[in-house]
Amino acid sequence: MKNSNDSFVKGRLKSLKYAFKGAWLLITTEDSIKVQIAFGIIASILGYYFSISTTEWMLQFLAIGLVLVAEALNTAIEKVADFVHPDFHVKIGFIKDIAAGAPTFAAIVSLIIAGLIYIPKINLLF
Repeated sequence: MKNSNDSFVKGRLKSLKYAFKGAWLLITTEDSIKVQIAFGIIASILGYYFSISTTEWMLQFLAIGLVLVAEALNTAIEKVADFVHPDFHVKIGFIKDIAAGAPTFAAIVSLIIAGLIYIPKINLLF
């Protein structure tokens, strides 16, 4: 809750504290985020190995970020849905399935970006 006595800067610092707390909670409690971070690390190692360009690094980091954001939003939607209706409900299941589609789209886009970056480099090895 917003405290009317907080200055603008103090309010932003509190927001930043909550944002880092949320990121930490995701990293330490959600397996899907852990898996996506592992893929991001692997992609980064590949980037160093293949000496990808600055533009390729930007695209790769945008793709990694897109997947992590989609996973985080999916997790938040699932947690709210479970809180609102803890028992199985067809409509809640539908909402959760749709939410799960977001990281799926993000992952597909990231795989396409990875293919565009790395397939030509792998072909040069052979």
